[in-house]
Amino acid sequence: MEAPKNTVSSNPSQPESKLHFLDYWRIIRIRKTVILAVFLLVVLTTTAVTFILPETFMSTARIEVNKDTPDVGSIINPTGPVTYDPYFIQTEFEKIKSQRVLTPVIQNLHLNEVWAKRFGMETLRESEAYKILLSMIDLRQSRNTSLIEIRAFSDDKQEAAKIANEIVRVYADFRRSSRSLLSDTGIKALQKEYDDQKIQVDEKQRLVDEQRSKLGVSDMGDAYYQSTVEQETVRNIEKQRNEAQARFAHFNKMYDELRKKERKELRKAIPTAAPDAALDRYLEDLGKVEQTYAANINDLGPQNAEILKLEGLMKRINTQIEDRIDGVLTGIELEVAQNEAVVKEMESLLDKAKKDDTQKRAAYAPYFTAKRNLENQQRILDTVYMRLLAEKVDSKIPKGTSVVPIDDAQPENKPVRPNIPLNISLGVIVGLIMGFGLAFFIEYLDTSVKTIDDVERALQAPVLGVIPQNVGSLMQEGPDSPHAEAYRVLRTNLLFSRKDKDMRTITVVSGGAGEGKSTTIFNLATVFAQNGARVLLVDSDLRRPSLHKLLNVSNSIGLTNFLLKQNTMEEVIQTTTLPTLHFLPSGKLPSSSLGILNTAQMREFIQKARERYDFVFFDSPPIMGVSDASVLASEVDIAMLVIQYRKYPQVMTLRAKQMVEKVGGNLLGVVLNNINISQDSYYYYYSGYYYDYYSKHDDSEKNGANGDGKNGESKNGDAKKPGERATTVAMKQKY
Repeated sequence: MEAPKNTVSSNPSQPESKLHFLDYWRIIRIRKTVILAVFLLVVLTTTAVTFILPETFMSTARIEVNKDTPDVGSIINPTGPVTYDPYFIQTEFEKIKSQRVLTPVIQNLHLNEVWAKRFGMETLRESEAYKILLSMIDLRQSRNTSLIEIRAFSDDKQEAAKIANEIVRVYADFRRSSRSLLSDTGIKALQKEYDDQKIQVDEKQRLVDEQRSKLGVSDMGDAYYQSTVEQETVRNIEKQRNEAQARFAHFNKMYDELRKKERKELRKAIPTAAPDAALDRYLEDLGKVEQTYAANINDLGPQNAEILKLEGLMKRINTQIEDRIDGVLTGIELEVAQNEAVVKEMESLLDKAKKDDTQKRAAYAPYFTAKRNLENQQRILDTVYMRLLAEKVDSKIPKGTSVVPIDDAQPENKPVRPNIPLNISLGVIVGLIMGFGLAFFIEYLDTSVKTIDDVERALQAPVLGVIPQNVGSLMQEGPDSPHAEAYRVLRTNLLFSRKDKDMRTITVVSGGAGEGKSTTIFNLATVFAQNGARVLLVDSDLRRPSLHKLLNVSNSIGLTNFLLKQNTMEEVIQTTTLPTLHFLPSGKLPSSSLGILNTAQMREFIQKARERYDFVFFDSPPIMGVSDASVLASEVDIAMLVIQYRKYPQVMTLRAKQMVEKVGGNLLGVVLNNINISQDSYYYYYSGYYYDYYSKHDDSEKNGANGDGKNGESKNGDAKKPGERATTVAMKQKY
């Protein structure tokens, strides 16, 4: 009877993901150097720049800007609601900042001369003055209006007001002159184009009249679509020809294929290729008779009257079937011949119809071409005329609302730049935000498992063992390996943590690949075996088995062969160099046997293994990607979650734990793997006692009577590194 499975925690609620205030304070304390450096850099830079900047005055002029629409609507283009153009104001911004507007401002105010004296220069070119002026103005749109604010900045408040007002005047003149020039130029171009198009229309009309009279065409159609009886005839005949060709190809192909088949194959092919009700009935009757014959032949014997009657009936039905097959084949042959004749007839009619259509098309082609050209030319002429008339009318209507001055610029007494209190306050705020933001961002990027507290807080599960880096095979390193102590601690915690001593089937799971499941289960089984327990190690990672490589044995037969009932348990289980450790490889997994672990055979195997061995260890694939791990977790007594140190996000390990619990698995605890104890400060305090212990132990071996140890090496020749020795104290002080 299987042992009852218990969940890890009696509290079913999920752990909260909210950070406590102390967690925020811990991040701030750890990252205080980054926060302080960023804060001081931003504040000092802002303060220095603020006091270096010179005083600047600003003057603002406001204008209303509209599109060039007439004050009243014209006859051709009546004034309607003006459509919203999201790019109009931005376009006018660029016009105001163009050289066509700002260069006259420089000339009218003699800014190049004024600035040359101010900057101590002999001359200042207009191009250089334009760049200076461009940097001194700022354009803004009043919110939800068509008003533009022209802001001018200067260290001379009078100059700022003059520049803003002059830009308004020059821009208004620019809009009026540009509109007048464009209108006059456009009207002249349209008038010339209209005269040219009128001449071409008259010439093409004369050519159409000549062709109509010469060819005797009675035209009642459209200029762009001329359809004749000959063309429709060609289309209809060609359509019928194509349909006949398709039917001929279909039946001809069918007939050729059926002729190649034997009589027995025809019985199967004809009902599908050329369905026939009579043949289907005969085949159905034959099947019923044969079924009756097969059911009674053994009981009645071959000489029985009823059997002889059934044999005669089968013979008669077979004759009817053969006759019907011959009839179907003959019918298909006739269908082929008939469709071939139709195709030939359609091709003859099609050739004649094409010749008639070609003759008519060639005769009327000059007329229809001339007419189409006339229609095109007439449309162009009408379009040009309507545009010319509209432009002439619009040019005579005044457009005084394009640019309307609203507020003139006035000199301001208070400088707008620099704003010392505002700049320093913003520097302080931005410095703090950037400092804290950078600190929390760096911490946010690191979401992996870093401490035992991370595991216990996030998973609500105890940590059963802490495994150091660079752990190899304990079977090769021997029981005196410094790494073995970590697995002994894991073994002890596992035995004391289980609820029932009958829980003896164990598996390990992980959220992702490469977290050390195979090495953990292998070394843990080795430690149990070295302690005298009868252990079976099962490689149940059927897709990517690896344990056979650690033991250097064959994987040709194994668990899959037993579950498929190809071999017995004694035939698939292999022995190892440890007498108490047996190994069952995974075997080759056929593609048709996926999900084989979720079968009654697997549960039966687990029960048999429990009866023969003290402990049974199962390796498994990652639980996030393969269903086998969930199946194993639900079928064995104990599951342990292996977490790779600083590799995968905590949410992945939490999801792995939830998947085990959803399938009813008994998650006993967590194994934190691949810990760099010698470098990680969190685990550093674990190493003190055992580091001293192993150091003294090595010294005693050097001076001991047996003389086996040399230069700090163990009996098996492997040097004990301080980081490796530190592993044992990590667990013994923890538990």
